[in-house]
Amino acid sequence: MAFRDEETLFAFVARKRARTPAWLVLLDSRGEAWSSEELAKWLGVRRDAGQQTIVFAIGPASGWSDRAPQLAQTTLSLGRMTLPHELARLVVAEQLYRAFTILAGHPYHTGH
Repeated sequence: MAFRDEETLFAFVARKRARTPAWLVLLDSRGEAWSSEELAKWLGVRRDAGQQTIVFAIGPASGWSDRAPQLAQTTLSLGRMTLPHELARLVVAEQLYRAFTILAGHPYHTGH
């Protein structure tokens, strides 16, 4: 899902309530860089805590505003390189798949 601006994203996240409020993860080069295993562990903790919705948001071409990190619960980096949005989406999707296979004990991550 794409949003035309930050305010639209923040409004969407605010409306995404179930038993728990949505957890916003900003993807930004200034965020924390995690390994696949660290992402899996973090997702497992969120899952076990009952988190129902996690929104991963790729930053705009001009970067996030100063306000954005204050509204997010987590800020992650895919690395210091600049990636096209389409490629960043693919990397996030693959890393989420990999993280859940790690949690499930599936051999995808180990390559066996």
